[in-house]
This record gives sequence, structure tokens and C-alpha cells, in this order.
Amino acid sequence: MSAHPSGSAGWTQLRQQARTLESQTESLFHTYSQFASATNVPPKPTDEERDTEKKLQELLEKREDIIAQLGRLLDSEAALTSSALKQNNLSLLREKLAAHKRDLTRLRSKLQQARDRVNLLSNVRSDINQYRQSNPEAAEADYMLEERGRIDNSNSMADSVLSQAYAVNDSFNLQRETLASINRRITVAASQVPGINSLIGRISARKRRDGFIMGGFIAFCFILFFFFM
Repeated sequence: MSAHPSGSAGWTQLRQQARTLESQTESLFHTYSQFASATNVPPKPTDEERDTEKKLQELLEKREDIIAQLGRLLDSEAALTSSALKQNNLSLLREKLAAHKRDLTRLRSKLQQARDRVNLLSNVRSDINQYRQSNPEAAEADYMLEERGRIDNSNSMADSVLSQAYAVNDSFNLQRETLASINRRITVAASQVPGINSLIGRISARKRRDGFIMGGFIAFCFILFFFFM
């Protein structure tokens, strides 16, 4: 049986081992936390998940053993030679180990809760399917209820579209009545202005005359065109 390291060299060696295992633990925790944060957690742990959890547990046990060795080594030193720095380093190693143990317990619980939800939903769906298979009438009733729900949704959409159409139609009617009212006011105002009606009549007559002249000119051009062809 080999002797445990002793003295400053033994302390330094054990402390370095503890820090190395601590870094490896943090790296594995990064991988293990991804399993717990996945959107779709599988109903059963994968081989990779089980292997990662096993390695984490082994690392924690190794660190606990090394920390215990460091504690015994520190206790074996004379009180005068015991360094406050060593005491502080040992406390930090213990605190980090305790935090990692809590993290492992928390992630395990999170994964188990996610799997419980997945399995519960799977069991509920299975029970529903079995119930429908063993009760065709109930399955048909459920189907009819689902169809009724879809029809109700379609009717609600149609009612909404019709309501919008009626609102637009009412808006058009209001605008038409507004324009008719404005036109009546303009007509009444024009009739009250002296000579405005005769002026409007002359303008209309001149437009008709210009139209006759333009029509005659176009007809004359067509006659010339056919005559010289």
C-alpha cells in the first residue's frame, strides 16, 4: 500500500489534482445541462446522458476523497506551520464541491420532471386511443364534437367578414348622402345668385355647340379620307 503524500509537496500535488477534477466537472456539467434544457426530452435517458451522469458522479467522488486527504494532511501539520492560505483553499474546494453536488441534484430533478410530463401525456393519449377503440360510439361522438367546433369557428369567421362588409356599406351610404347634401346646397346657393343660372346655361350651350362643331369636323375628315382613297 503506497503512502499518502505529505508536506508542502504533497499538499500542492493534491490541490492541483482537485482543481483539475473541478475543471473536468464543470466541462461535463455544460454537456449535462444541455440534456435538461432540451425542448423535447426523450421518455428514457439516452446512453450519452447516462454516461455523462456516471462520469459526473465519479468525478465528485474523487474530489471528495482528495479533499478528505487534504483535510487530514492539514490536521497533521503543527498548529504553527498551518497556513491560513491552505485553510482558505480547502474551504473553497469544499464549497465548490457542495455547489456541484447541488447542481447535479437539481439537473436530475429537472430531467425527471420533464420525463414525467412526457410520460403522462403519452399515457393520456394512449388511454384516449384505447377508450375510442373500445367505444366506437364515444369516438364518433368526439369526432362530431370536433367537427361542430370547426363549423362554429367557420361561422364566427363568416360573421366577422359580414360585419366588416356591412360597416363598409354603411360608410359608403353615409358618404353618398353627404355628397348629395353638398350638391343640393351648391344648387340652392347657385340659384340664389343673380344671373348664375343664365351663365351656366350659356356655358352648357357653348359646350354643346363646340361638340357639334367638333363632330362635324371629324365627319368631314372621314368623308375626305374615303373620297381620296
